[in-house]
Amino acid sequence: MKRKIRSYEDLEREEQLLEELLHNQKQLVQLDVEVLKEQLKPAHMALQFFNKITTVDKSNLLINEGTNKLIDLVFGKFILARAGWITKFFVPIFLKNYSSHIIADNKMNLAEKVFSLFGRKNGRKTNTSSKVPGHEN
Repeated sequence: MKRKIRSYEDLEREEQLLEELLHNQKQLVQLDVEVLKEQLKPAHMALQFFNKITTVDKSNLLINEGTNKLIDLVFGKFILARAGWITKFFVPIFLKNYSSHIIADNKMNLAEKVFSLFGRKNGRKTNTSSKVPGHEN
């Protein structure tokens, strides 16, 4: 499919055709990459989950320690009381690792919930406005 270039106009037309072909090929490659990303999404999600159960997020040490103690108490003493030693060993480790990532991902929501618990007095919410009782602002 080689075309004979006989004039400058033929050269310009050929250049324009090649640039259009290059643009179309780039779009095709981008579309292929997007399709591959969509097809690899389940594998990516599985790897993320595996990463979360095998590693600890150390950004919230105090909260993670409290969660770890709770997991040890609930799962070690009650839920896995009659399980085999392998299950008793690995399930709490995976739960501790996964919970550390959940805590890190939802840090702001958890903080708001904790502060809202301590922000109540006698079943009523505290007044956070800047108005002083008895004085007009």
